[in-house]
Amino acid sequence: MALYKAYPKAGKTCKVTFELPEEATRGVSSIALVGDFNDWDQKKDLLKKNKDGLFSLTLTLEQGREYQFRYLMDGSRWENDWSADKYSASSFGNCDNSVVIV
Repeated sequence: MALYKAYPKAGKTCKVTFELPEEATRGVSSIALVGDFNDWDQKKDLLKKNKDGLFSLTLTLEQGREYQFRYLMDGSRWENDWSADKYSASSFGNCDNSVVIV
């Protein structure tokens, strides 16, 4: 799993690419990126699979913030990002959320 950040020379946003490798997604047909940035909407931000088997999605996020998120695989399995900037306790259940800092 990887997070790539691209900051423009001038501006208040950052383009963040969320990427999951094939070995982390074998047998998975759909992945939703769910987090603070989309009000935890499970249908809004779906990752797309490329010809190399990588699932990815790029979002433009406001700088100077921390965003909690998780991946929802096939509508039933929650996963964190192995390369998150940090982790934060979730208010739902006994799990952590991934955090990206931009």
